[in-house]
Amino acid sequence: MENDLAKRVVVIGAGIVGASLAYHLAVKGAKVTVVEAEGIASGVTGTSFAWINASHHESDPIAPLRGAAIEAYRRLETQLPGLKVRWTGALSYSASSRKSLPGSDKQASKKVVSRSRIIDLEPKLKNPPQSASYAADEGALDAAEATYALIAGAQANGARVLTQTRVLGFENLGATVTGVNTAIGIIEADIVVLAAGTGTAKLTEMLEAPLPIEASPAIFIRYKSPLNLVQTLISSPEMEVRQGSDGALLAAEDYLDDALENQPAAMALRTAKAIQNELHGGAYLDPELACVGFRPMPADGIPVIGYLPKIGGVYVCAMHPGVTLAAIVGRLASEEIMDGEPSSALDPCRPKRFFQT
Repeated sequence: MENDLAKRVVVIGAGIVGASLAYHLAVKGAKVTVVEAEGIASGVTGTSFAWINASHHESDPIAPLRGAAIEAYRRLETQLPGLKVRWTGALSYSASSRKSLPGSDKQASKKVVSRSRIIDLEPKLKNPPQSASYAADEGALDAAEATYALIAGAQANGARVLTQTRVLGFENLGATVTGVNTAIGIIEADIVVLAAGTGTAKLTEMLEAPLPIEASPAIFIRYKSPLNLVQTLISSPEMEVRQGSDGALLAAEDYLDDALENQPAAMALRTAKAIQNELHGGAYLDPELACVGFRPMPADGIPVIGYLPKIGGVYVCAMHPGVTLAAIVGRLASEEIMDGEPSSALDPCRPKRFFQT
């Protein structure tokens, strides 16, 4: 009888954000159904550099969320044995850092370290800078593996997962959504959560409440490489690299344009040369994967999290730093949906900002 009275929540999207929502909602007693048009972690989650970065170099309206991200992941690690984060720390420096030691660092989670400490952290750097910022508490994970662990945790708590199931539309009762129309039929719901990455914009168009969410491209590269080439996560003007638990070297690059010389395969070769110039022992780097991933980017760059205005029963979760924020947003959003307690940390993210006249 208790299960019959449970809140029915349909989560659209089985990337890491949708999986975290499904897990946290199921743990809190919701009757969860995950609907995914393709496969688990089939979107940008599967091609994410997956840096859990709690700091930001500019004024940051979501600083409280970033600040809580690491603790949220550490909590998940205790709950889900299959979710493992490599807490290697992150080493960041700019071109100017090669010349002088800055006097301070604005990020509370980071501290400035000297050249001798940098050499201790990354002994294979050919040209260590004079100084760098080091965030010892940051790390990275295999985002696809983490998504599967979250989905398994949701299923262990009663969630149903429907892959290869496309959303065709929504069922409404007045101004309230009461279900999701899919290729296999209608799924009734008390709450529908839109966590479909770049597909979220199309879903809101179906609801006649369009959100300005663009597909922001980035290049992800995976190399077969020598073991222990990189110890931390390095972010510098020359490269952004880390080593996975399987030994593969992972790199992220900005998407430039669709010119032939900037295609993923060409970028992988160019990036390999840059890495080889920076690291001893990097002579052998064999590109295994080079692709473009499309991240959901709201028009103002701030995540969109919360209930759609003027339409009952629809909650949105769309954000660019999806891997970083998945754990904390999954927890806070599930509390809002299940307990009705708004989180002040999510206030800058509300969808209503795009509907104000």
